[in-house]
Amino acid sequence: MGEMIYLDRSATTPLSDAVKKTVIETMDRFGNPSSLHSLGVDGEHILTDARRTVLSALGKPDGKPGELIFTGGGSEANNLALTGVAHSKAYNKGGRIITTAAEHPSVLECLANLEKEGYEVVKIPAPGGVLDMSAFMRAMTPSTFLVSMMLVNNETGAVNDIAPLFAMARAVNPKVVTHTDAVQAFMKMRFSPASLGADLISVSGHKIGAPKGVGALYVSPAVTKARNLSPIIFGGGQEWGMRAGTENTLGIAALGTAVKEGLQNTSAVREIREKLIAALPDTVTVNTPKGKTLPNILSVTLPDIKSETMLHHLSSYGIYVSSGSACSSHSRHPSHVLTDFGLTPRQSDCTLRLSFDATLSDEQIARVGKAFEEGITRLARMR
Repeated sequence: MGEMIYLDRSATTPLSDAVKKTVIETMDRFGNPSSLHSLGVDGEHILTDARRTVLSALGKPDGKPGELIFTGGGSEANNLALTGVAHSKAYNKGGRIITTAAEHPSVLECLANLEKEGYEVVKIPAPGGVLDMSAFMRAMTPSTFLVSMMLVNNETGAVNDIAPLFAMARAVNPKVVTHTDAVQAFMKMRFSPASLGADLISVSGHKIGAPKGVGALYVSPAVTKARNLSPIIFGGGQEWGMRAGTENTLGIAALGTAVKEGLQNTSAVREIREKLIAALPDTVTVNTPKGKTLPNILSVTLPDIKSETMLHHLSSYGIYVSSGSACSSHSRHPSHVLTDFGLTPRQSDCTLRLSFDATLSDEQIARVGKAFEEGITRLARMR
């Protein structure tokens, strides 16, 4: 079978060597950060160091500690942002929330629950991976109290130009709260709360070489001052009362180390992307967003071959890809992201996601191209 070729990094990533070392070392630093004795103080130091590191990576090197809330992952950060804002003010009930039709399930399912509570949710389409600005302008009203739009799509790699939309939202309602799910963008492109105009930013650890089960939510001082965010987990008052429960110091320390390893080399990844596209058979269609794209995510549609069938064929070659978002890969419904992009349900069912980093070699790319070619030839005969 040969060396494993892992092309599913948007689902999760292996731990880097530096992160593994941090995990091992932190295992012996077991003090509860809320304890007053020296072991507890040591635990608090772990949190403080990691918090400063993540804030700096978010473009807030001078950010106050309370501007970053550690969570159990990106999904929890999204739920805290959305439900936390909606429940923070009684007068928000019945108000409007604007999002996109191609969001991660942790956003869409959370908003579906808020709809059941009486909130109004409007989804802006993004045909070809580009947000419909005119639809957003029509949807934005003074009753809109929250706008949530992902920065990078997890299935297509499309980069949403959210800054002008957030600015438009504030022009209509200066008190609106803006949130972005930046899980796929964090440490892969430069951005900051100021550059995006975002009050709340969700990030995750296991997409960047840290363990699963740790993430964070950036909270702007303006949101804190206006008390526009309420907790969704209650208990001992950790994380400034915004996320109860003893902090995962092991995961948080690992997240800090993963962030310290720095931004992904985007130019190198873009070159690899072009080589990978060139290596694929001509019968494979590349779903390239019409606007900006993060190069590490490649969406491809097969010639009338189900993605799951090809996925298992590639696995037999030691090549691991995804048939879509890992969080929705077991769904029997067509990908909502791909249908919003413009694909038919059948085309969506024949689409794979390849996600990678700068470590993908020319030899591996050649192996991927050959495996695709052999798979298409063999599987086409079985149709």
